[in-house]
Amino acid sequence: MDKVYETASDAIFDLEDGMTVMSGGFGLCGNPENLIKAIADKGIEDLTVVSNNCGTDEYGLGLLLQNRQIRKMISSYVGENKNFEQQFLNGELEVELNPQGTLAERIRAAGAGIPAFYTPTGYGTEVAEGKETREFDGTHCVLEQALEADFAIVKAMKGDTHGNLVFHATARNFNPIMAMAGKTTIAEVEELVEPGEIDPDEVHTPGVFVQRILEGENYEKWIERRTTRQPGD
Repeated sequence: MDKVYETASDAIFDLEDGMTVMSGGFGLCGNPENLIKAIADKGIEDLTVVSNNCGTDEYGLGLLLQNRQIRKMISSYVGENKNFEQQFLNGELEVELNPQGTLAERIRAAGAGIPAFYTPTGYGTEVAEGKETREFDGTHCVLEQALEADFAIVKAMKGDTHGNLVFHATARNFNPIMAMAGKTTIAEVEELVEPGEIDPDEVHTPGVFVQRILEGENYEKWIERRTTRQPGD
């Protein structure tokens, strides 16, 4: 039952070129910082990456873009990364855009063992091109397929050695559903504890979905857009 790896580099030992990787986080919140850096250092290439967005020019998944390690992005929002824009316009990066709710549900469906589902979102737009459509009670819907990955990398506030995870606040964004949708899920946590130290009622992701876990270090917790106000404003 012990799923602990000493370092992020150890945990991605069998991640290879051409694989599909899901990366948790929303913007720069809840990013698996250590695992992203380990992938960057390993130099794996030709990756298909599933994430709500692709970080910024210098942080998050933007590190992999800088290194030209990503072949295709499956995302919802990509507006904070100039490298992303330039590589896409130059034909160097393949992009599949999904409505945000559809992306989340495709991932959740994979974790729940649902191969596909119908949604009204995107009907009559480019999103529906080439896809099956049906009408339900007068509502036109598009068939969307579940989305799984060879690896899912996620970040939690706390976890135990059996892989049970607790996420903090907004970091509980795409992380829990991605943990369920990876063939192999690797979780990095800020605090690693022994089994029994987490109240079962506090567990957001059960350890059955997590194959590997490690205690991260040197978290920077990047801020995407710092907004401040002067005293008295």
